[in-house]
Formats: sequence, C-alpha cells, structure tokens
Amino acid sequence: QVQLAESGGGLVQAGGSLRLSCAASGRTFITYGMGWFRQAPGKEREFVAGINWSGSSTYYADSVKGRFTISRDNAKNTVYLEMNSLKPEDTAVYYCAADKSGDDLYWTPTIGGMDYWGKGTLVTVSS
Repeated sequence: QVQLAESGGGLVQAGGSLRLSCAASGRTFITYGMGWFRQAPGKEREFVAGINWSGSSTYYADSVKGRFTISRDNAKNTVYLEMNSLKPEDTAVYYCAADKSGDDLYWTPTIGGMDYWGKGTLVTVSS
C-alpha cells in the first residue's frame, strides 16, 4: 500500500558528504514513523537513523551520531538522510523504511517494526 523510493547514493571519497532522499507514495505518510537502515556485503542489516511522525524526535546509531542527520518534509512525503564526514565503513546499501504505527506516543524505530521498505540505494566510500 505504501511505496518507498530511495535516491542520492553514489561514490564519494572519505570525508565527503551525500544526501539521501526517500519519497513515499500510495498512501498517507504524515503519521508514519520513518527510518534509514543499511546493509554492507556479508553483514546483517542495521539501524542507522529514525524519526517519528512529527519530526519532534530523532534516533541515531552510535556509529553515525554527529555525522548523519535525518529529517522529513511531510508536505513533500519525503524523508532525508544527510551524511557528512563519510568513512569507508559507511559503505553499504541504504534502505528507507516506514512504520504505520509511527503516531504512537512511545514509538521507536526497529527493524522488525517497519512495515514497508524501499529497494535501497548504494553508498560507496573510497579510502
């Protein structure tokens, strides 16, 4: 019922920046909690960043705190991930995901709790 489309991935040098975008369509988006996750080759998918439905609360993995910023524009049905000071270990396929229970007062982003996933966009950080 909800389609998510990521964009903005590419090849950057260590220390560089990228901005990922995730456009949602097909159903209401405003009350959905949103998250970014990533999966490196041979590794399990891991949480990167999350944002509640209103944008009043954000969540980050320790590995990206201070470097990545998640934001959303509900009028545009879009969530963003600004990535700065990129490191080679950030290389992965980045996935956007949506949780239909994002309007819950106690919502937090979890891999198992997300209901819809995008196809992913590849981010490669060279040494």
